[in-house]
Amino acid sequence: MIGWYVHHQGMGHAHRADSIARALDEPVTVLSSRPRPAGHAAAVWFRLPMDVAPGSDAADPSAGGVVHWAPRDTPGLTARMAAIADWVARTRPSVMVVDVSVEVALFVRLMGVPVVVMAMPGDRDDRPHTLAYDAADAIIAPWSRTVYDPSWLSARAATTTWVGSISRFDGRVRPDPGPRARPTVAVLGGAGGGAVTVGDVARWQDADPRFDYRAVGAVGGPWTADVWPVLTSSAVVVTHAGQNAVADVAAAARPAVIVPQSRPFAEQSRTAAALSGHRVAAVRDEWPAPGTIADAVDDALAVGSSRWADLRTAGAAGRAADVIAGVAA
Repeated sequence: MIGWYVHHQGMGHAHRADSIARALDEPVTVLSSRPRPAGHAAAVWFRLPMDVAPGSDAADPSAGGVVHWAPRDTPGLTARMAAIADWVARTRPSVMVVDVSVEVALFVRLMGVPVVVMAMPGDRDDRPHTLAYDAADAIIAPWSRTVYDPSWLSARAATTTWVGSISRFDGRVRPDPGPRARPTVAVLGGAGGGAVTVGDVARWQDADPRFDYRAVGAVGGPWTADVWPVLTSSAVVVTHAGQNAVADVAAAARPAVIVPQSRPFAEQSRTAAALSGHRVAAVRDEWPAPGTIADAVDDALAVGSSRWADLRTAGAAGRAADVIAGVAA
C-alpha cells in the first residue's frame, strides 16, 4: 500500500493525487482532512482530524522556527498525528507521498517510512522546507526544469525529478466546440484572497465586446464541474498562477493571461515570472482594469500557445508514478 497525504486547502493537491494514482500499479490510501472528491482513484480515503488551534490562539506554531505548524495544546493536531501513526503501524506502507506538509513528512520519516515529497514553487529555502526536502528519499517537482529552475531545488538535483506540469486533463480528447457567434475568453477563478469576481468579468465584457467573456469558478458565479470543454474552445484563458490551473491551460494549449495571486512563499509570483520569462504566456501583476483587458488579451494572442509544450504536461503523471514506484520498490 502507498500512503498519500493530501493537504486540505483547495482542490489541487487532491487532483494531483488522483492523476498519479491512476498511473500506479500499487493501491493508494489518501490521508487527508478534506472529504473525498467524487470518483477519486484512491483505494481508501482516510479522514484525518483538522489540526487547527482552539479559537485564534496558536501557541508557538513553528516550534521555535523548526516547522511551519505545530502549535502547543492543540487537540486536533494531537489526534491527527496519532491517527497517522496508528495507520502507519497497522498498514506499514511501502512509501508515503506528502503533498504537502513539512510536519507530516518528517513525522512519517521518523517512523522509518520512505518519503516522497511533492515540491512547491516559490521561495522554499527556509529552515522547515530545508528539513523536509533533505529528509526525503525523493522529491517530485511537478513542473518543467526548462521553464522554472529555482536554486534551492537545483541544490537537491540528486534526489529531485522534474516530471512536468501534472494536469488531470492530460490525454483527454478535445471536444468539438461547435459554431459560436464570437470567440470566448475563459476566466478561471480560484479560491483564496484576491480571486476574480463575476462583476470583474461583466465589466471586462462591457469593455471588450469582441469576445464572449465566460466566468468559470469566479466569486459569485456558478460552479462548473468540467472546465475542459471551456478551456479547449476558448481563444484566450485568463487565470491565476496556481499549479493546477497553469497545468490545465498547458494541457489545453491556449493563449493565456496569467495573474499571480498573493500566496505564502511567493508561490504564484515565482510561477508567473517563470512563464513570463520563458514567453509561455502574458502576465499581469493584478487583474486588469476594464480599460486594459483588451490589451492583456491582445498580448496573450501575440505570445500564442506554442510554448506551453515546454511545461511537459504529456505523460507527467506517469513520470511521477515511476518515481514513487521506484522508492516503494
